[in-house]
Amino acid sequence: MAPLSRDTLRDTVTDAILAVAPEADLDALPPGRPWREQLEIDSFDFLNILVDLEKRLGVSVPESDYHELETLQGLLDYLERRLTG
Repeated sequence: MAPLSRDTLRDTVTDAILAVAPEADLDALPPGRPWREQLEIDSFDFLNILVDLEKRLGVSVPESDYHELETLQGLLDYLERRLTG
């Protein structure tokens, strides 16, 4: 897979979140704030988002890394690192 731009990665993450929470307004999220809390994403929906991202990107996220996904920025940074590493 060719490297994804940051914008493409953000679009992919946005699509995965909107597939589970279609009413979510990601542009209204304050940067650096926990996105799951802001969007009222429960643990089941969170896992569905991760499964969707794994299908789209081929990146699985072990439970031990969930703490790195607390913010949208953290999620993007994590996926970018895994895709390039």
